This record gives sequence, structure tokens and C-alpha cells, in this order.
Amino acid sequence: MDIAPHDNLDPAPVVGRFAPSPSGRMHLGNVFSSLVAWLSAKSQGGRMVLRIEDLDDRCRQEYADQIMRDYEWLGLTWDVGPVYQRDRTEVYEEALRSLTDRGLTYPCFCSRAELHAASAPHASDGTPIYAGTCRNLSPAEVAERSRLRTPATRLRVPAVDDVADDMIEFVDRTYGAQCEALATECGDFLVRRSDGVFAYQLAAVVDDAAMGVTEVVRGCDLLSSTPRQIYLQNLLGLPHPTYAHVPLLMAPDGRRLSKRDHDCGMDGLRERFGTPEALLGWLAGKTGIAPDCEPRSAEELVGIFSWENVRTHRNNLVIEPIL
Repeated sequence: MDIAPHDNLDPAPVVGRFAPSPSGRMHLGNVFSSLVAWLSAKSQGGRMVLRIEDLDDRCRQEYADQIMRDYEWLGLTWDVGPVYQRDRTEVYEEALRSLTDRGLTYPCFCSRAELHAASAPHASDGTPIYAGTCRNLSPAEVAERSRLRTPATRLRVPAVDDVADDMIEFVDRTYGAQCEALATECGDFLVRRSDGVFAYQLAAVVDDAAMGVTEVVRGCDLLSSTPRQIYLQNLLGLPHPTYAHVPLLMAPDGRRLSKRDHDCGMDGLRERFGTPEALLGWLAGKTGIAPDCEPRSAEELVGIFSWENVRTHRNNLVIEPIL
């Protein structure tokens, strides 16, 4: 599970990554998490991988191209890539086959509406905790249901009474020690959707290992995904990168900032600030990376970056309106 661009580079102490999904234009939250990822890697003498996570049918090449132009405008360069997930489906097939051959997966015929209508609780990311409806279907039942609906594929997690295997523990660089019981807080989870698209959890794990990623920095909305990814790494015999989740940027009224807000999309940000130094300096000051909001380039921020400053924000960060 390797990729050629990585083979020709000398080992680096830290390999971080940009992993945008090109379903729209970058916004301020994307800029913040990308900036922290880049600063963390570069302040440790590391390099960055650019991976375009374009498996979803909402993704477009024009968005990927624009994201790369925005990164370059910001001064957030990368050392490997771009690598497109759409070109790597054979690698995901291989990983899924490895899991299936060991009896660790099963077909699931539950629709999204059925999952959300169930009375079962939801995980912290809003995903319904799967009740195991299709876990023990007989071969005859699978054959019958397959005639009516194409199944998704789920990964079995250890039973709740198998404590040793069920508990996933890790230390997040921002949020500290984390522990999750997969059976009760997640349930059997998807590794391939019914439309054939590989799930984020499987693709990200396989790609991080193949690309030599040692440090994953991303928004805290993905913190709950980490135990599932560590479980997959364990099953596939893949290394564990370190994880650091950064707070989300919120408007004063409690809304999560997104590309729907004109002043938070890259068009609005470039119009308002004019230069990348002005934007990055303002953002670094507002989020505690820098002591003030004076204009600074990405390279200038490397010299003052510290995870201690990021760790002071364990709650979401409220950003005052820009315009």
C-alpha cells in the first residue's frame, strides 16, 4: 500500500497532510485547520502531503483546482502530491478484501432513513449507533435481500463484553487522553457504501499509512472518528500517526462558520484582506497562534508556532464578524 511520489524523498521526522474534499470552495475554518497542520509539520522540520479526498460524487475537479490555488496564495506549499483518492480504489479494494477474508465484514441492507428513524442513540458526530440489524443474517437472507437492494459493507467491532479489544485509547495533542468503547459508542461501522464508494474511515487510514503520514491535524468535529481509524489500523497492521484536533471556528451567535457565509469563504476573505499576510496574521492573532493580528506570512508564523497556544483553546473559538 505505497505510492510512488513518497519513495524518492528522504525520511522526514514529521509528515503531515492536507486532505481537502473538493465539494466546494475553502472557508475560514478550512484555512485555520490547514494552517495549524502546516505550521506543526514545518516547525518540526517536516513535510506536507496533499491528498484530494474526491471519492464522493459531489466532488469536482474545478473545486480541487481552486483549493490548490488558494493554498498556494496562502503560502501553504506541499512536498508530495496532489494524490487523488479516485485513483486509488484498487488499494482500498485490497484492504477491504483483507478484512472480508477474515470474516470481519458483512453486508448491510439498512437504508439511511431506517437508520435515522431507529430509536438507537447517536454517536457524538451525529451518526446513529448501529444496532447490528444485519450482523447475523443467514446466507439465504443475504441472497434474498441482495435481489432487492445493493448492500453496504460494515466492519464488525468487538462485542461489548470483550473489553480488552473493545476499548480504543489514544492521546490527542489538543484534547488529551481519549477512550472509546466501540460497541457502545460507535457500533459496527461502514467501510463501503451501498453505491460502492469507500467510506472515509477506510480510505483515510489506508492513505495515511501509504503516504507515510505521522501526524494528523484536523478539526475537532473528526475527533470521534479517530477510535474507528485506530481500530482499522490495528486490524490492517498499519502504523498509528499522532492526532491533534483543533477547535472549530464559530460565529458569535453559535453558528459554525462555513462557506455559506460570504465573509468566511475564500472569495470574501481575499476581497477583505487583500494579501495572504494580512489574512494569516489576523487569523493567527484571533486564534492565539500569534500574540497580535499584525500581518505575517506562513513562513514567519513557523518561528512563533507552539502547540501550547493551540491547547489553550479546548472549546470552539468564537470569531467576530469580519465585515
